[in-house]
Amino acid sequence: MTGRARGRARGRVREAAAQRPGSESGAPAQPPPAAAGPPPGASAPPPSQQQVPAPQGAAPPQEGAGPVGGSGRASYRGSGKPQRPGNGGAGDEPPTAEMAAMGVEDRGPRRWRSEYDNGTYRPDHVTTKMGTAGSEIMLKGNFFKLNYARDWRLYQYHVDYLPPVENKKMRGALIASHTEVLGDVRAFDGMILYLPHKLPDKVTELNSWRRHDNAVIKIKIALTCEVPPGTTQTLQVMNIIWRRILGIMGMTQINRHYFNLNNSIKVEKHFLEVIPGFQTSILQYEHDVLLEIDIAHKILRMKTVLDVMYEIYGRNKQNFHALATREVVGTIVMTLYNNKTYRVDDIDWEKNPTDTFDMRDGAPKSYVDYYHQQHDKVIRDLTQPLLVSKPKKRDIRRGQVGMIYLVPELCTITGLSDANRADFRLMNDVAVHTRIAPDGRVNKLMSFMNSIKKNEQVVKELAKWNLAFAPELENIKARQLPQEAILMTDRGKDVALTYRQDEADWSRDMRGKKMRLAVDLGTWLVVFPRECAAAARDLVSTLSQVGPPMGMRINQPTMLEMPTDRNESYLMTLREHVNPNVQMVICILSNNKKDRYDAIKKFCCIDCPVPSQMVVKRTLEKAKNLMSVATKIAIQMNCKMGGVVWALQIPLKGTMIVGVDTYHDSSARGRSCGGVVATTNADFTRYHSTVSFQMTHQELQTHLRIAMTSCLRAYHKSENALPQRVIVFRDGVGDGQLDMVNDMEVPEMVAAIQEAGGTDYKVMLTYIVVKKRINARFFKMGQFRDGGGGRGGGDMKSGPTNPPPGTIIDDVATKPTWYDFFLISQSVRQGTVGPTHYNIIYETNGLKPDHFQRLTYKLTHMYYNWQGTIRVPAPCMYAHKLAFLSGQSLHRDFHAGLADKLFFL
Repeated sequence: MTGRARGRARGRVREAAAQRPGSESGAPAQPPPAAAGPPPGASAPPPSQQQVPAPQGAAPPQEGAGPVGGSGRASYRGSGKPQRPGNGGAGDEPPTAEMAAMGVEDRGPRRWRSEYDNGTYRPDHVTTKMGTAGSEIMLKGNFFKLNYARDWRLYQYHVDYLPPVENKKMRGALIASHTEVLGDVRAFDGMILYLPHKLPDKVTELNSWRRHDNAVIKIKIALTCEVPPGTTQTLQVMNIIWRRILGIMGMTQINRHYFNLNNSIKVEKHFLEVIPGFQTSILQYEHDVLLEIDIAHKILRMKTVLDVMYEIYGRNKQNFHALATREVVGTIVMTLYNNKTYRVDDIDWEKNPTDTFDMRDGAPKSYVDYYHQQHDKVIRDLTQPLLVSKPKKRDIRRGQVGMIYLVPELCTITGLSDANRADFRLMNDVAVHTRIAPDGRVNKLMSFMNSIKKNEQVVKELAKWNLAFAPELENIKARQLPQEAILMTDRGKDVALTYRQDEADWSRDMRGKKMRLAVDLGTWLVVFPRECAAAARDLVSTLSQVGPPMGMRINQPTMLEMPTDRNESYLMTLREHVNPNVQMVICILSNNKKDRYDAIKKFCCIDCPVPSQMVVKRTLEKAKNLMSVATKIAIQMNCKMGGVVWALQIPLKGTMIVGVDTYHDSSARGRSCGGVVATTNADFTRYHSTVSFQMTHQELQTHLRIAMTSCLRAYHKSENALPQRVIVFRDGVGDGQLDMVNDMEVPEMVAAIQEAGGTDYKVMLTYIVVKKRINARFFKMGQFRDGGGGRGGGDMKSGPTNPPPGTIIDDVATKPTWYDFFLISQSVRQGTVGPTHYNIIYETNGLKPDHFQRLTYKLTHMYYNWQGTIRVPAPCMYAHKLAFLSGQSLHRDFHAGLADKLFFL
């Protein structure tokens, strides 16, 4: 949710925007067409004598998604000594323009919400959201309590001048001359005045003298409202004060987070920089206003976009334009002069930095001159193309017209590319700096808070507003749920696996146990190119060994060797040999090229429905791991054919559990794919799947009705009755979309249920929003082993560690107007474990908080592609896998014959 200005203050905010710290005035808009120069990026940088003072930036910035918890930093890259940019004005002047955006006025019937307004989604009948199951444990969270007096108030005043004073600085100077009346603690934007104390009179009239003409100016200061603590407006002001404190501490804002550019860490061999920082917010939580603060990192490439273009041109001149477009378009870049981020939507090969655009006063100016005058930057290559970024809605609202043009030489790509993420060594080198263990995370947070308390300027700023932060992280009383029994089969009887809950892994304990429902593999194909023949034979041999102990009889397959590994060879072989009797197809791939994978999956999921398994050759090349790999492949194949690996004891009867998730379709901009996966049997081990493609959220609502009808029919076919309860876990929803889900999706679900069962069919429905991208972190304090000496070894130490799997947090860090809780279901060996946030926005089942919490924890054990717990309930993960496959590879609905199988694992 964004707290954009509303009401009568909107026009004033736009006027003041150019004066905000970090904002620009006169930024370039869309330039007129210009003659195209030589192939951009094809020439080497011009010699130094051709240097022209270079401008930077162009138009309002767009926010972009970053990598690994964030991205990027600005520093000059090129010849000469590095130059550190300033902090964009942070901490240099009062944040009055931001405060003016928060005028408390009558907004009429429009539903308005800022990012500091939690909204109310707690069902009326819910009296308590705290459970009782499990054993109590004490945690600390990454929260600091914000202390203020009980009578703390914020007072908003409207200021008028007679005669009118147009100059904003003059208006501020006239107000500043009345410190004896107003006090020295204030925030003023020229019209809206905020004070931490109330003036004696509702309307205060003052006289000032204008120096240059000795004119008497009458100032009328009228009280608009009193804003008590805990309201949206006071939370916004508190966050603005906090951001001012971060500016005083030398932090630089990049998008919504703050980073210390002076502490950047260079990963030289990969040409990357890691910039440490913090992501913070001050919000109303269950009992108190808390500062939530977590460590963030921006990853920035040490090369400019132009450097990347030079490299591409050096490798392949003939296909330069196509390769450069593929490499750059879709990335998030950061300008090196003001730390603003933009998404690159296109490259304009017909424009270059010598082209002109119209300034706000109508005068034409070239990009070269603009960047020289505004940012003191020199553009060296005058033939380079310009990057194109489409303005977002927020840019349009503040007056941006036309496309935003950026100079590649003054931009650097943030984040990690797909090739970077596939590089194991690179990711390990980066993780050294970004993956922080609980003790290191707590130490960094405490160290930063201590440095704040020792900064005299910060202490004075907080004292002015009568605010103070608690010295320690917030204490939280939590509970650990009991260990769940994983049921498999041994000699025809159910047997519970013995495993350690703190490890949340039962792969070793599965040995010698049979799957709950094993599907024999009678007729199947193995397709492979000649170079993979040995790997294919080894895999088949190993599968025949690991299958029977798990209860899965595996016959010899039809081995189909191809002379080449071309896409056409795979498709031709499959067309010739796949028939309705084939249960499974295994394709051995020489590499993981996406186009080959997509082509095979489209054939097997759409053209000729058959479960398929892709295996890359290098996965099979390590002989010592082959038995483990073959076991996992056998389990996957069993699931794809309709088998069941294990089960849990879930006492709910007549219940259907639904997972919903969305994924952006890679083939079309603005198109998304929605996956819906629902259980169809009593022990929640069989599933029915549907998928749809849509351009708008409204289309997703329509699909949900169709999908729910299909799932209810599948459940009726399996159980010969409709479910009495439906529990939906909705993933892929941010806080800003809760209104939409609550007002649109939930009614569609209710309507679909009524259509399927008729007016006499009454079903109890629960709608739970699942959120993984959160900043909350929790730490268990006490003794722990440092991990040395193998399993169970190592020395005993004391300090913060990760909470154990099954940890529930339903107090202190939760929201007072929500029916929510946090669950830590995983065990991680490195770094700090991430909790998952669950928000129950609709509930008519009448179940207790314990029921929802324990059910959610049980479902994290039910994902068959991993022999351990996962971060979200299994139906959510299945919905994600379905949406991902459909949006990345299929781009169409799959064949209905596969709907009752987990073919997408």
